[in-house]
Amino acid sequence: MSEEQEGGMSSVKKTILGVLGTAVTGVGIWATTHINSLLGIEDEEETKTEQVTPAPAPVIVNLENNNTQQQNNSGGGTTIIKETVREVPAQAAAPAPAAAPVEEKKETPAERMARLKKQREEQNAGK
Repeated sequence: MSEEQEGGMSSVKKTILGVLGTAVTGVGIWATTHINSLLGIEDEEETKTEQVTPAPAPVIVNLENNNTQQQNNSGGGTTIIKETVREVPAQAAAPAPAAAPVEEKKETPAERMARLKKQREEQNAGK
């Protein structure tokens, strides 16, 4: 019976110690956050200002048909196009195009690992 009573009192003691520990921790946290005001030290607070730049004015693009203006300004001038004919001898039959180069198949990671293992084994066997 004495063990049961002792156990019951033990839990009460643990509860009281837990509450006191939590309270002391809370007071310590509060004190550290307000340490400067408790000691009479005043901080110079930095005032942060955000500078906002005004949005740029919208760009207005006025497109005009320049072809119409050029035709109106030209005054109806006459354009003369002269064509000349040149005779070029026919070329001999073109040789067959060379075969396209064969692209090598890229090595997969598994193939690379196997190749490197094989090289390492050959190097180790040679030593």
